Amino acid sequence: MERPFDIQLEKLKTKLYKMCSLVDEQVEFAIKSLEEVNPELANIVLKRDSKIDKYDDKIERICQKLFALNQPVAMDLRYVMSALKINANLERVGDLSVNIARLSLEISDPKEIYSKIYFSEISYLTKFMIKNAIDSFIRIDAELARQVLSTDNKLDELVCTAADAIIGEMKKDGNFVEQGLKIYSVLQEMERLGDHATNISEEVYFIVKAQSIKHRSDNFDDVDE
Repeated sequence: MERPFDIQLEKLKTKLYKMCSLVDEQVEFAIKSLEEVNPELANIVLKRDSKIDKYDDKIERICQKLFALNQPVAMDLRYVMSALKINANLERVGDLSVNIARLSLEISDPKEIYSKIYFSEISYLTKFMIKNAIDSFIRIDAELARQVLSTDNKLDELVCTAADAIIGEMKKDGNFVEQGLKIYSVLQEMERLGDHATNISEEVYFIVKAQSIKHRSDNFDDVDE
């Protein structure tokens, strides 16, 4: 007979996996709405936001119940602790996807500037980090989590370079300032998506290895195996 704790834990995992899938698709659709100037995809992202908020509330309640009614130990305890933090990061990823979708509705004909700021590389890395952070959690895969962490600096560098390029374009063309500021905001949101992917991956590493690598994710040499 299954323990009540095991039943609740499986319920937690099911809700988390559904939220992971939804959030991953939100990021995909939001970025695609930018790349393709597709308002239909942007509106899908906006409409789904309330669904993510509902999952967030349900997952938090399950975690609270697991702590209140049970005494999880070892990996189960680490999983539930990290699930709360991962859930918060997933909810924030959903919010950032909504922000990007809203901005995409305000940006007109951006493809020429995209080619100047390596936008395709930035969008690819952002989606790569979110997808693999989520996959590392679903599979409880510490090695995949490490791959995500090692990508964050590259994304930050590309965003910084792109931001400089946009500022340069705004200085050259006063008519581009309004559009440039919106694209600059998009870049900031994508950088934040990378930060949340990093947070999720750090929690996965903690679940598997029972070690915190916060503030050390760019250098694993001082992490005991």
